[in-house]
Amino acid sequence: MTFSMRDLDQALQGCGQKSGIEIWRIESFKPVAVPKESHGKFFTGDSYIVLKTTASRSGSLHHDIHYWLGKDSSQDEAGSVAVMTVELDSALGGRAVQYREVQGQETEKFLSYFKPCIIPQEGGVASGFNHVKPEEHQTRLYICKGKHVVRVKEANLICSHLQVPFARSTLNHDDVFILDTESKIFQFSGSKSSIQERAKALEVVQYIKDTYHDGKCEIAAVEDGRMMADAEAGEFWGLFGGFAPLPKKPASNDDQTAESDGIKLFSVVKGKTEPIEVESLQKDLLDTNKCYILDCGLELFVWKGRSTSIDQRKSASQAAEEFFRSSERPKLNLVSVMEGFETVMFRSKFDSWPATSTVAEPQQGRGKVAALLQRQGVNVQGLVKTSSSSSKDDPKPYIDATGNLQVWRINGEEKISLEAAEQSKFYSGDCYIFQYSYPGEDREEHLVGTWLGKQSVEEDRESAISIASKMVESMKFMPAQARIYEGKEPIQFFVIMQSFITFKGGVSDAFKKYIADNEVPDITYDKEGVALFRVQGSGPENMQAIQIEAVSTGLNSSHCYILHGDSTVFTWCGNLTSSDDKELMERMLDLIKPNEHTKAQKEGSECEQFWELLGGKSEYPSQKIKKDGESDPHLFSCTFSNENLKVTEIFSFTQDDLMTEDIFILDCHTEIFVWVGQQVDPKKKPQVLTIGEKFLKHDFLLENLASETPIYIVTEGNEPPFFTRFFTWDSSKSAMHGNSFQKKLAVLTNKGKPLLDKPKRRVPAYSSRSSVPDKSQPRSRSMTSSPDRARVRGRSPAFNALAANFEKLGTRNQSTPPPMVSPLVRKLYPKSHAPDLTKLAPKSAAFAARTALFEKFRPTPQEAAPTTPSSSEATNEAEAPKPTSETTEEESTNNIHEDSKEEAEAEEDSSLPTFPYERLKTDSEDPVPDIDLARREAYMSAAEFNEKLEMTKKEFYKLPKWKQNKLKMAVQLF
Repeated sequence: MTFSMRDLDQALQGCGQKSGIEIWRIESFKPVAVPKESHGKFFTGDSYIVLKTTASRSGSLHHDIHYWLGKDSSQDEAGSVAVMTVELDSALGGRAVQYREVQGQETEKFLSYFKPCIIPQEGGVASGFNHVKPEEHQTRLYICKGKHVVRVKEANLICSHLQVPFARSTLNHDDVFILDTESKIFQFSGSKSSIQERAKALEVVQYIKDTYHDGKCEIAAVEDGRMMADAEAGEFWGLFGGFAPLPKKPASNDDQTAESDGIKLFSVVKGKTEPIEVESLQKDLLDTNKCYILDCGLELFVWKGRSTSIDQRKSASQAAEEFFRSSERPKLNLVSVMEGFETVMFRSKFDSWPATSTVAEPQQGRGKVAALLQRQGVNVQGLVKTSSSSSKDDPKPYIDATGNLQVWRINGEEKISLEAAEQSKFYSGDCYIFQYSYPGEDREEHLVGTWLGKQSVEEDRESAISIASKMVESMKFMPAQARIYEGKEPIQFFVIMQSFITFKGGVSDAFKKYIADNEVPDITYDKEGVALFRVQGSGPENMQAIQIEAVSTGLNSSHCYILHGDSTVFTWCGNLTSSDDKELMERMLDLIKPNEHTKAQKEGSECEQFWELLGGKSEYPSQKIKKDGESDPHLFSCTFSNENLKVTEIFSFTQDDLMTEDIFILDCHTEIFVWVGQQVDPKKKPQVLTIGEKFLKHDFLLENLASETPIYIVTEGNEPPFFTRFFTWDSSKSAMHGNSFQKKLAVLTNKGKPLLDKPKRRVPAYSSRSSVPDKSQPRSRSMTSSPDRARVRGRSPAFNALAANFEKLGTRNQSTPPPMVSPLVRKLYPKSHAPDLTKLAPKSAAFAARTALFEKFRPTPQEAAPTTPSSSEATNEAEAPKPTSETTEEESTNNIHEDSKEEAEAEEDSSLPTFPYERLKTDSEDPVPDIDLARREAYMSAAEFNEKLEMTKKEFYKLPKWKQNKLKMAVQLF
């Protein structure tokens, strides 16, 4: 029997057709829709159905169905709502995952829908209660638990004989508590609670403030151990009858976990469960015509075969509810899955589970037919997508393509810098390091990466990763770091390289030694020999030529190829290629075989010499090589100790879930990001790449992740745009200092601002990259410049020939980054009006003292060198241009004017009246009127300024070393 949407209750019909959350409350065993403004409000006496609909990147809809049972709801209602979810799942196609949620024991997935928390209210409809509507505010005490999602429970211990709202025995050292009074909300943090738990509890404080106080009440944070001397702590303890040592936390029912006798499998037959005795759980035990219950102690699963009827599925759900009652575990959760759509958690319970089979896309079959018809001369336009149309679906790079690029080839323990013309030509047997600097939204961004060839040896791979890690460390971990394997390059890499060529073989000493020791044939690319290149890409700014084995089976009707050998160059275009594909081939031909006559070959009309170079004609595929598509990202919190990696998935994640004390992994399937907070233990930072590699090895989502999947390492405050695109990102949040609790508390109490009013920093004008050439421009390979001259990546041959007439010998090639000369601020802020600290001597004594302090904090050139984005090699190779006499005279004139202006300002400062420091502060209760607010320090006496200066110095040296370094860097820049 099938169950359609028309068979559902009228309130459920038409649901699940778009992304979002839909909720129904059960009233008299009937579902009643809950308005959107009431989402997140639950009553302890009611039961609810919550439908979460998610649209994947492919456009398909995924459904999660939860039914929530309040602690005072009836068993009959629980059974009724379980059956309704089975009917709803069947009407939606039978692919939804169903969850049983019990008040106080909700899954993290369910709680993530209603961040920061849910606080069920007393009352209910089905249970006969009336909803409680207090006329005046009631003081309440809440217990908060959880690092990623918060479980909030209201304490109900009233201590009336002491005439105080709550007894001290309610508190403990392990948890975080929120005391909600009429005029103030207190957060009490137990001494053993974590920073993350305290930070998450502050989100609950904000929720209570907005929900129950209309955003108008005071906030106070009380730490465990703070005595009555603190005013807020004294006020807090007064509500408990005064301060006293807290008792040891008693074990509660919520903290006790159910004991498990191991995993047990039951078959459901006519509503009854029958145990299945097996030594090992195998997927073959599950019959598609039956339903099963898998008891894992702390959780229960129902598995439904595809061939089961809706009555069988209803019977299995009712049997599971009966199972809860009979086993005295009514608060445990239940997850119900359909055959073929099992969750990762369910599959992980089995000793073996076959890889998920993927359904072939209809386009594949149409493409094969189109290829056969087109070979026969039939016009197949519209039958199959062309590469030009599919290029619109290619992932976006989210990285600026006009930056500066440096590339080194690894040879043992050293790195060899490559000339601009060779920077995008890699050998499969070698390893490379690249450094890319590009303009970001408000700062210059950096990316340091390693490219590891398929044929490279382990010695070179380890050396490349080690050298790249040291480069990142020398730059204060500001750059993002990438580990990339050949064949798994992300779109960002191709956009950086623009015209990328991969040759077979290698030239490093380690590779040559491996060839000699193992007597392996040397297949290193020979420009005079036979070689076949497959051309691919989406445009002039993203095109590749990959050398493949020179055999006819390597051809594909959806690609263009370049074949050379015997002093002849062939181009071959498949029948399914577009004009854009052919244009890319012409461009790559300019780089591989410039200024040589070519013989164009069309599929189906090749000459004999063409097939002879490929070793004879044979069958070859007609479908474009399919790459793994970008899937919906998943965020994991990571704990790594003793070589063991534990992860916890964060559902419905946002930027606020990235805690500065932790390490997180963002899994995008085609690439993973390892995010490192500023407060992470420094000893763990060198292990970050290992954490990413272990994540790929364990494959926690069972999605067949390859060990060669690209890994990015990003640090808090230096997130690149191709990482932040997965969030609604606020860069000012990551720029705030302190731990997670301090950051949230500063924002919540208005002592800090989430948005910083800072001017956008100027970035260098990058002239090394040209914009994408106009496709209408004529191109002629005969106009290509000679191989001696370095060619700017992405430019057409005509453009390069024209540019050659205007270039002078000895001029630095535009593809190499400009030398970073001191001071760096001259490049980043060419129009900055920050004063030159060396010219402040004529000013007042106060200004001179401040200058001396800044000069003391200014890093030495040796200290500042690692922070520059360019390497020492680049600095040695290029010298800063010397100023002309004309420029020198102009600067001298400007300096004279500046000195005169500063002397006038100094005289003006000396004549200004002086006022006490307390009246000059921005938050002064008695501010001085009619003064220049931008020059408050000029109104202080020299003695008082020096006194405050000494206090500032003492406070500076109390700061952590990393914060001192950051302030020193700020002094250098400004």
